[in-house]
Amino acid sequence: MVLGLPRGGVPVAAEVARALQVPLDVIVVRKLGVPAQPEYAMGAIGEDGVTVVSNDVIELVRVSARDLERVEREQRELLDSRLMALRSVRPREPLIGRTALLVDDGIATGSTMRAAVRVARAHGAARVIVAAPVAPPDVVSMLLRDADDVVVLEQPEPFWAVGNWYEHFDPVSDDDVVALLTHAMLPMSCDVTLVVDGGHLHGDLVVPPAARGVVVFAHGSGSSRHSPRNRWVAERLQTAGMATLLIDLLTEDEAGLRSNVFDIDVLTARLRTAVAHLGALPETHHLPVGLFGASTGAAAALCAAADTDHRVVAIVSRGGRPDLAGPALGRVMVPTLLIVGGDDEVVIGLNEEAAAQLPCVHRLAIVPGASHLFEEPGTLEQVADLAVTWFAKYFDESGNDIEAVASTGPVGRG
Repeated sequence: MVLGLPRGGVPVAAEVARALQVPLDVIVVRKLGVPAQPEYAMGAIGEDGVTVVSNDVIELVRVSARDLERVEREQRELLDSRLMALRSVRPREPLIGRTALLVDDGIATGSTMRAAVRVARAHGAARVIVAAPVAPPDVVSMLLRDADDVVVLEQPEPFWAVGNWYEHFDPVSDDDVVALLTHAMLPMSCDVTLVVDGGHLHGDLVVPPAARGVVVFAHGSGSSRHSPRNRWVAERLQTAGMATLLIDLLTEDEAGLRSNVFDIDVLTARLRTAVAHLGALPETHHLPVGLFGASTGAAAALCAAADTDHRVVAIVSRGGRPDLAGPALGRVMVPTLLIVGGDDEVVIGLNEEAAAQLPCVHRLAIVPGASHLFEEPGTLEQVADLAVTWFAKYFDESGNDIEAVASTGPVGRG
């Protein structure tokens, strides 16, 4: 989780979150300054009533309980006022067990950032990293005693002030911060075009903020990327924080010939091309891939994963024909979920035979009362729930590690 310090740190944090493809939030803190020396921190406060105090400082400067209470009350009022503006668009996400990357536009004395580190730990962060474009070297050394790591690009001496190191250092308003938080929560969507031997394949890519994985849809015979059933399932996956790519595996001319939709070799090659394309896009290159196949698309998904593409970590088949994958079934090592309608008796038998040949973790889920197309009320919802659960499990187990992604960026370490 990238956490910007309002207000000036949030524009910088937004760029870091975008580059790392991780969630953006703010960490709103107020330093508790010693009454006679406000810059000298004796503690800090954060959201949800978090208070952190330094007993050593309080004893050293002999701060009374009454003075501490007064300072905390004053700072709490200021903190609550800012929270009212910012939390209207971005409820605070829990930090328990997560890596908190605290970002500011620069660090002068380090007292506010030290307060933020303490508050992040009090909120349960497992690891706290401080990051800023510029800070004096002695402050970097000091922060290394509080944080698990400190990333600072420039450490000039003498330092003077943060603004001295910017060409443009315009004030950042609460409205600016709200706009950045709102934008960070919107999904990215774009058209995808792949060049293949037969012409062009067209697809629709949607990437939610901080996506946990990307699911490629391989539709079946007589369908396309505009399939209302697949698009409905895709929207459910997007709501669960997963990116989706709905793509036609045949050109318009090819789709007109019925035999092409049963050409598993062609469909498989096209699906592999789509997965490789996702690996080249900055929005999805770091994400594990899931394949969602329907009808003949299920066979293509299994064949595409049979040659051990480490990016593909899970497969879901909806009313699929996995039997058409043939000998490739014995080479599939990717966890596979086969979903079949309870009234689709012929396809149930074909899926049972295919499941018996799978050496991987697999499950056959039968939706009672559903036909081949899952048109009955509530049946497609069950498909979506099963798919979300399956993909979430294996995306989360795939090692999509935020810290590993962060460590590959072009940063200097203090």
